Amino acid sequence: MEMTGAKILMECLLEQGVDLVFGYPGGTILNVYDELYRYRDRITHILTAHEQGASHAADGYARSTGKVGVCLATSGPGATNLTTGIATAYMDSSPVVFITCNVNQNLIGKDAFQEVDITGITMPITKCTYLVRDAASLADIVREAFAIARSGRPGPVLVDIVKNVTAEKAEYEYLPREKHASSGRLAALIRRARTSSLKMPEPDQDDVNKLVEMIDQAKKPMLICGGGVVRSRAHQEFREFARRIDAPVAITLMGAGGIEGRDPLATGMIGMHGSKASNMACDGCDLLIAVGCRFSDRVALKPATFAKQAQIVHIDIDRAEINKNIQTDHHIIGSARQVLELLNRKVPKYDHSDWKNYVFSFPTETRYDETPGILSPKQILDTIARTCPQDTIVATDVGQHQMWAIQHFHFDYPGQLLTSGGFGAMGFGLGAAIGAKLGNPDKTVIHITGDGSFRMNCNELSTEEFYKAPVITVVMNNHRLGMVRQWQELTYDKRFYQTTTERGPDFVKLAQANGLDGATVRTVEELETAIQAALEQQEQGLGYVIDCQIQEGELVRPMVNGGTHITEFLVN
Repeated sequence: MEMTGAKILMECLLEQGVDLVFGYPGGTILNVYDELYRYRDRITHILTAHEQGASHAADGYARSTGKVGVCLATSGPGATNLTTGIATAYMDSSPVVFITCNVNQNLIGKDAFQEVDITGITMPITKCTYLVRDAASLADIVREAFAIARSGRPGPVLVDIVKNVTAEKAEYEYLPREKHASSGRLAALIRRARTSSLKMPEPDQDDVNKLVEMIDQAKKPMLICGGGVVRSRAHQEFREFARRIDAPVAITLMGAGGIEGRDPLATGMIGMHGSKASNMACDGCDLLIAVGCRFSDRVALKPATFAKQAQIVHIDIDRAEINKNIQTDHHIIGSARQVLELLNRKVPKYDHSDWKNYVFSFPTETRYDETPGILSPKQILDTIARTCPQDTIVATDVGQHQMWAIQHFHFDYPGQLLTSGGFGAMGFGLGAAIGAKLGNPDKTVIHITGDGSFRMNCNELSTEEFYKAPVITVVMNNHRLGMVRQWQELTYDKRFYQTTTERGPDFVKLAQANGLDGATVRTVEELETAIQAALEQQEQGLGYVIDCQIQEGELVRPMVNGGTHITEFLVN
């Protein structure tokens, strides 16, 4: 059947099971939006306040549902406004397909109005980019883009379509998703094996057997649960493996939910703001098994001395990560779920009680001094956990509040925590929370942020209100750019400069200006009342903003300085 490129795009989205997209229209993508109008009963479009908000919303939707997120934008500034969201998805291995439209083919390379080489700009921060110049190739390219986004190590893909292609006609034939891998460009690509993005590496059985032997010889084993466990939804297999080898488990920032936060084997986060239990275990173990972990500079602070007494084993789907940051003694290439399934068939149950007793003699969570009438970060998070449903989804921005959330809110399942881990984008949280709420309408979604971060994404309150996607925003407000100030205090001799944010807006009035409600709180009792009000507003489809006043000098503890040994705590 002959169709315009815009209509072919709509049909391809339906092939992929897409029923929700996020975006912002403009001149070059108008043919797509005109067709989307005709498909509005099958594909819901969410208009955000800014393209960056759309990119984070699509990402939050993908992370929380396990589906591929979809984001649309026009050319030029519309496309470049997506780059922070694309980089965030890339660093955290989140499957999102970004679809942009460029100027007409005859204007490409001529500096036309709102022309930009978005495929070139985003090439380093995507798994793959496409510039579509021919309507006849559009369907296969879209199918390929979705396959690459979700396959292997997930990640973002960008498809840029020149405007005339969206108006030109070509033959289109419906092809169910299960047949995509055996048809067209995608089948040819798989046959030629041009990209590992489409191949799921098979674990080598000899590599698995070697690790089984290493486990048998170990007296003090330790596990690191990384983002790969969460992305592959391998949490059940991971938890069984941890129990079989009876090892303490530390999490990375992206590994939260891979093991339940309150699990008796969980030691908390590892690294720069890791718990004493996690960091001391890493320093004392004789076998360290990292699953789906990049060994980033925030985990392996000083590679030369990291886990210096241990044999290090790395399990990862991406061969490029092996020996990139840390030299390993052994590795297994494969998906976390598949490798763990193989290990669980072979590994007997062990008892390492003496080793665990040593590890858990150190605290897994920071204890804060509590001052009457002043909220501490732990009190805020404990109150949220106590008063909200246990399966509440939490989206954070980036900074002190992000670290406090990981340390003190105990995540139970993959996709419960949404945070910008690798890229550290301060404006991530509210957009991601909206995407998560629209993808999980029956769950409570909390957006935990700081006063600095909230200024970067508060424009999306209007999106939240318009689409009745109620999010409870909790601002940890110390009137400072808290994490930057913490570095100034601890490593820059307290030269505080440009980190004070004692200025507007009043966040409660801002919420009200967007048709929502809110409250400013200073005590646990006031916070409990505000959360109850927020939960009631949620039932009416309305979000709520809670402005929590905390001490300006509150620190994230513990902290180990970058480039130093993992047990050299700068603050306890």
